[in-house]
Amino acid sequence: MADLPPDGARQSLAAHVAARGMEIRAKYGPRIGLPDLRRILADRDCVRYPCELVFNAGPLRAGEAAHPVPKGERPEDGFTLCVHPHFSADPDCVPVLALYQLVLVNYGVFASPQDAENFGAAVLGISRDQYYSRLCALADEIAPDHSAADETGTACDCNAS
Repeated sequence: MADLPPDGARQSLAAHVAARGMEIRAKYGPRIGLPDLRRILADRDCVRYPCELVFNAGPLRAGEAAHPVPKGERPEDGFTLCVHPHFSADPDCVPVLALYQLVLVNYGVFASPQDAENFGAAVLGISRDQYYSRLCALADEIAPDHSAADETGTACDCNAS
C-alpha cells in the first residue's frame, strides 16, 4: 500500500476527526454538558488516553483558557486537562473549551487547529464558524486585551487554545 501524500494524509485526518466528533455526539448528545464531558473523558473509544479534568490555571500560559498537560513521558501515562478556573462558574462552557483540546490528546501534533475546530463543532452539532466564535468569546473572557493574548497565541485569531 502506497503512503498517502501530505495533502491526502491531512484530508484523511480531517475526515476522521470530524467523523469521530459525530460519533461522540451520537453516543453522548445531543446536548453535551459537563457530566457528559466527564463520561466522554472516561470513554477510551472517545479519548485515546486517560484524561483528568481540573480547574487549574497554574500550567496555563497567560490568556490560555485550557490545555492538556502530559502526566508522563508517554501519552499512555495520561493527561491532565487544565481549564482556567474562571470557567468553573459556567459549566456549560467547559465542554466547548475541552473538546478543542481533546484533539491534542488523541492526535498530538499531527492535528491542526482546524481539526480541533471541526471536532468540537461536530460533537456539539454546530457549524465550525459557530464553534470558533464561541471559542473566541470564551478566550476573550480571560484575555480581553487582544494584543496581550496575541503574544501568547491564545486569542481567537490565534486559534483560541
